[in-house]
Amino acid sequence: MSYFGKFYLVGPDARKAADWLFSADVSRPPGSTVYTCMLNHRGGTESDLTVSRLAPSPQASPLTPAFEGDGYYLAVGGAVAQHNWCHLTTVLQDRQFRCQLVDRSEDLGLISIQGPASRAILQEVLDADLSNEAFPFSTHKLVRAAGHLVRAIRLSFVGELGWELHIPRPSCLPVYRAVMTAGAKHGLVNAGYRAVDSLSTEKGYRHWHADLRPDDSPLEAGLAFTCKLKSAVPFLGREALEKQQAEGLHRRLVCFTVDEQRELASQGSGVPVSTLSCRKVPLFGLEAIWRSGQVVGHVRRADFGFAIDKTLAYGYIRDPSGRPVSWDFVKSGDYALERMGVAYPAQAHLKSPFDPGNRRVKGIY
Repeated sequence: MSYFGKFYLVGPDARKAADWLFSADVSRPPGSTVYTCMLNHRGGTESDLTVSRLAPSPQASPLTPAFEGDGYYLAVGGAVAQHNWCHLTTVLQDRQFRCQLVDRSEDLGLISIQGPASRAILQEVLDADLSNEAFPFSTHKLVRAAGHLVRAIRLSFVGELGWELHIPRPSCLPVYRAVMTAGAKHGLVNAGYRAVDSLSTEKGYRHWHADLRPDDSPLEAGLAFTCKLKSAVPFLGREALEKQQAEGLHRRLVCFTVDEQRELASQGSGVPVSTLSCRKVPLFGLEAIWRSGQVVGHVRRADFGFAIDKTLAYGYIRDPSGRPVSWDFVKSGDYALERMGVAYPAQAHLKSPFDPGNRRVKGIY
């Protein structure tokens, strides 16, 4: 995953800038990593990313620039790295924060080792204790991998136990080879981005550009936990979110699974309803979402979930009456997803049915 954008935010006003830029509270102790959003003034989501708090460093290294005071390491999706850079620099310039944004995207590689054997594999490669007590979720450390200094971050975009290794460019190949050698007896294999898409969809993680865009607020997207609204700290987009909270959400992102064979009345919609066993029907996005005979939205993102053995889809739905969308409204309808003129019965979920207790990211299988 070396195409990811990798930026450092450092300087006298770095903490002020971070408080304003990021919806979550990222000013935690050095060694912590936070999943957060960046918003626009309308409360829309310009990015979701991880921000790791750094300890001050008097000397520069391939993994940390020299700085005093506060510093942060930002990891953003590679396909949207330039969009993130433009948003960051625009906000920093508009607010006249005294800080630097340093782009190290081409200088650092990134590999992500995910799955139930990831701890056993990496314990042979890294010179660090990877137990839950010594290396909790959402933390990072500088460690040595096969003798090479790397930044290990315990994170997952696929809902499994795992770590990311952020590696200086000259060390990428030897570290990768060491990981593959250690993983051979555990069945370690390379995985492509289609696998990542399927796994993250099944887990219910958002993917910016698909089910999360600049016209979607984190409240609508089920990401309220990324917003420091219970604090008094101002941040970009806060006023829009507070207004949305007060007025109620007029659309919500909902997870759907395509059902097994089930009778579903068309209720006058005129759309043929499939009565076949259709849990594996391929969906690609933009399919209409029907609720009790009315179109209430369209699919933003879909993929097949191999663990639950069903197709999953995500889309924002509205109440045709114009009222706010309550969870009772979400749960009470009969749903179908229309693909190429055929409606497939679907079940709505408040969150993904895969590992709802987050046991796997904690290493509990």
